Amino acid sequence: MSYPPGPNNPYDQPQQPPQSPQGYGYPQQPPQFPQQNQGQYGYPQGGLPPGMPPLASWGARAGATLLDFLIVSLVPFILIIVGYVQLAKVLFDAADRCNTSGTSTCPTPSMPGGALAMIAIGGMLSLAGTLWLCYREGSTGQTPGKKIAGIHLLREADGQVLGFGMAFVRRLCHALDGMACYIGYLWPLWDEKNQTFADKIMHTVVVKRP
Repeated sequence: MSYPPGPNNPYDQPQQPPQSPQGYGYPQQPPQFPQQNQGQYGYPQGGLPPGMPPLASWGARAGATLLDFLIVSLVPFILIIVGYVQLAKVLFDAADRCNTSGTSTCPTPSMPGGALAMIAIGGMLSLAGTLWLCYREGSTGQTPGKKIAGIHLLREADGQVLGFGMAFVRRLCHALDGMACYIGYLWPLWDEKNQTFADKIMHTVVVKRP
């Protein structure tokens, strides 16, 4: 004889599947991984803007400098050297005559006008050539030597040309490159951006022609 189940019979309750425990009521977060350092503002490695052409090699820059010297500065350089050699010859000859005569005082020799003229002309041509190179470099990014070598001088920040004034100041900064055995001119050999000291001061880079 069977009896109806009582209302509080625990054995007649339907079995429910076990619930997975919740951790403090929050969903589990995926594991976090350390983020890699990225260049600021989306710049690639080295800090150059996107789309900047590849950096020019030290050899290309040295070749362009040599070509600029041969094209623009060789003639003024020869004039100045020849003028100073003539002046030195006059001074040495006067000193020899003074020593031979045995006099205690010697008259100052007259400077040859031709030698002074060559020095003056060479100096003016050298200054004019430097200003012309600054104009070309500031307005187009290229001197004659850089054009032959296929390289450009550009601003590091935006890839634009410098302008005449900043190109002139950059040439003045090359005086720092010539200090301590020309270490500044050799600096691009191991620098990340192939920059000289003048480039770092002016925030410029030399790149290959696109």
